[in-house]
Amino acid sequence: MEVKKNIAVLGGGAAGFFAAISAKTHHPEAEVVLFEKTSNVLAKVKVSGGGRCNVTNGNTDINSLCFAYPRGGKKLKKILHQFSTQDTKTWFEKRGVPLKTEADQRVFPVSNQSQSIIDCLMEVIEKLGVKLKYSSHIKSLTQRDEKWILQFNVDKKHESFDAVIVATGGSPKLKSFDWLKNLGHEIIPPVPSLFTFNMPKEPITALMGIAVEEVQVKIIGTKIRTQGPLLITHWGMSGPAILKASSFGARALSDKEYQFEAQVNWLNESNTELLFEKLQAFIEINPQKKVINHKSFPLPQRLWKHLVVTCDIPVSRSWKELGKKKSRQLITLLTQHKLKVAGKTTFKEEFVTCGGVSLADVDLNTLKSKVVPNLYFAGEVIDVDAITGGYNFQVAWSTGFIAGKLA
Repeated sequence: MEVKKNIAVLGGGAAGFFAAISAKTHHPEAEVVLFEKTSNVLAKVKVSGGGRCNVTNGNTDINSLCFAYPRGGKKLKKILHQFSTQDTKTWFEKRGVPLKTEADQRVFPVSNQSQSIIDCLMEVIEKLGVKLKYSSHIKSLTQRDEKWILQFNVDKKHESFDAVIVATGGSPKLKSFDWLKNLGHEIIPPVPSLFTFNMPKEPITALMGIAVEEVQVKIIGTKIRTQGPLLITHWGMSGPAILKASSFGARALSDKEYQFEAQVNWLNESNTELLFEKLQAFIEINPQKKVINHKSFPLPQRLWKHLVVTCDIPVSRSWKELGKKKSRQLITLLTQHKLKVAGKTTFKEEFVTCGGVSLADVDLNTLKSKVVPNLYFAGEVIDVDAITGGYNFQVAWSTGFIAGKLA
């Protein structure tokens, strides 16, 4: 392996930090400089998981892990085999950050504080002797005499390096990737890939704060189907089932300009005949009870009342007066509730995009550019993204680790 005397890492996020740590660990003789465009590093780590930092996912089966990545998918096997979810857990725990796996397989620091992860990463780069430079926004990257010449916005001064690892993250603007496009890389246009659904004309938003543990969500006119918890918000819907749908539907929903119909199955059961039988059995036991006050399925009471009213069932009607036709209409609404979506809401701090440097231009065994020599990629700058659950961070750690080897 040729000796790299100085290595630049661009981007002070999770992938950039891990790439800098890996580079200095694998090349202890080299000078490693980590450049961050703002005055703040690890911003996403700080706010992710409600400030707790969802470090990775507890799933250790690489084949099934790949299903969490709408962009990347099976191609990520090569990456996850080299640095797995288990490797991530071991790495942090060895460095004094105990982790815990919650019931939904999300992994967090035991402290419930993202600061534990930040302090650990800061401590490691300091101990290794990685130089950290803030407010260094890359303007251009050019190659001269087998060296990379970097020009930043801070001044006219150029800096030269033997190898560069790009970990600048995703961006909603295609223009942000021009400097990589100019080197000959294909850029897949970026679009948001984790967002909540806006439903400005839907009365259901009056139920903000209500959560249902397990629903099925379908995007009408597409093949997108997801399952998981759902949260009703004052602007529409959120929660894992919605975020998953937004991730898998990132391109399709962008093409629809975020105007579409979502269908919710509140009962998470598709066998309507079985549900009808259960309803009839419930009616036999509770004939005199009012439909609006006595729910036949385990849903939050306010949501139940809203759905009964939506189904045009009078508030005075008892279960025995409901009739089979109305019973079937109720089952249809509970399992196929159609809602108009008009727009999306993204969270600036936890913004995830799909798009970026095409995977066709990257050697996934090494994260090396196939287009130019001595240039590597890590994190969301490449066209890889995931659903929620710690998967996006896992790719940051894995790609950072591999890129840092400079293989």
